[in-house]
Amino acid sequence: MKKIGLTGLCLLFAFTSLGAAGFDEDFTGATLRIDYFHTGTAAEEHFALRRARIEGDWPGSRTRLIDDTNLGKYLIEIVDLGSNRTLHTRGFASIYGEWETTGEARAGNWRAIPEAIRIPEPRRPFQLRVRKRAADQSFIEVWSRSFDPSSRFVDRAPIDVGPAWAVQRKGDPAVKVDLVILGDGYAADEMDRYHADVKRLTEDLFRYDPFAARRDDFNVWGVDSPATHSGISRPRAGVFRDSPLGARYNSFDSERYVLSMEDSAWRDVAAAAPYDFVLILVNERKYGGGGIYGLYSTAATGSSYAGYLVIHEFGHHFAGLGDEYYTSPVAYEEFGGALQEPWEPNITALGDPERLKWRDLVEEDTPLPTPWQKEDFEKHSRESQARRAELRASGAAEEVLERLFDEEREHFTRTLKAEEHAGKVGAFEGAMYEAQGLYRPSADCIMFTRDDVGFCAVCRRAIERVIDLYTN
Repeated sequence: MKKIGLTGLCLLFAFTSLGAAGFDEDFTGATLRIDYFHTGTAAEEHFALRRARIEGDWPGSRTRLIDDTNLGKYLIEIVDLGSNRTLHTRGFASIYGEWETTGEARAGNWRAIPEAIRIPEPRRPFQLRVRKRAADQSFIEVWSRSFDPSSRFVDRAPIDVGPAWAVQRKGDPAVKVDLVILGDGYAADEMDRYHADVKRLTEDLFRYDPFAARRDDFNVWGVDSPATHSGISRPRAGVFRDSPLGARYNSFDSERYVLSMEDSAWRDVAAAAPYDFVLILVNERKYGGGGIYGLYSTAATGSSYAGYLVIHEFGHHFAGLGDEYYTSPVAYEEFGGALQEPWEPNITALGDPERLKWRDLVEEDTPLPTPWQKEDFEKHSRESQARRAELRASGAAEEVLERLFDEEREHFTRTLKAEEHAGKVGAFEGAMYEAQGLYRPSADCIMFTRDDVGFCAVCRRAIERVIDLYTN
């Protein structure tokens, strides 16, 4: 297997970005989508090509073709076979990348998950390389395949798409971040509600900086996809729906985790509009959502916490931000542990405080690690988790659970705001489902709690870097 270290990647980025101005020489201007199956267990993984198809015009940057953010569990490279030049790279995460950390995968059970890679269509034969991040943060090649874009096996039939409409249009997709918002579980007679939800939650997304300050850098689109029945599948409740985008609760058997395993279904709908990022709104009252870097994010629009869900989950999807909370139950069983530095930009193992990845944002008088009332937080959080479990077991209505969320928000907003180092950047122990050994940059942040505090300085900077990648 081929292995590239971080230094090598930086040199690669610096070298290949010099040729980015020649977009029209290397690319046709169309989007090539490569559909494949990602399959295996926790111990091994394989890729199997399904098809290649043209999706429409390329919406991404035509100058920032090389990804220098160092985000994602995986990295794709497009290499021109004739000249061996790297034409395009992008980091991403995937459902498979999460699934392989579950007990099911660790028990040796196989699963095949459909995925896709979208790239600007090269003019000449190329090699697709997929690399996976190793424990030392280098990338190891796990799949490669050569393609001839002029091959008769590239499907060029138009995709049958629904009507798309502009929520806000600020300019040419090539120099803007293009977000498409899809709706799942909205019946034909509920499309007015879907349109209203899109507009309402778009305003919520742009409520906090840096999204608020950079709003003019975004185009936002909606695409109609009416469902036969209202709502999506909720397996734990015995409710199943054949919804257009395939979104459902109970992903990885986590009650409120909403994902779609129907990759082609939602992508074919999204293809009606130019898009770099995807938000799937599900027509449900039950609190739930999900977000995977470079794939999509989801949120339940009927929840009173829909605005929070949209913003928090979009932080995962857009900038690779990690969950900063650590007291809630999750389906994953392996996160890399305290000895491994996470790739997520807002989580650290704090191996060497002087080399902390956000060290430049830490004031000199802020200690590392940064003390906070961790035991008090955990005590109250455990009590809330126990009450929540009792309410769920008793079949309590969603409104009752949300009142508990309201109580938590009031308590944690008050206590975390009173922390000695509140509002400062440091290294606060407890993050990404680990109580010890992993650290977050702020006492409070929208990636940590449901408190109305917005993004911390580290998260804001990470988001800005991704905006720049698509607009410069």
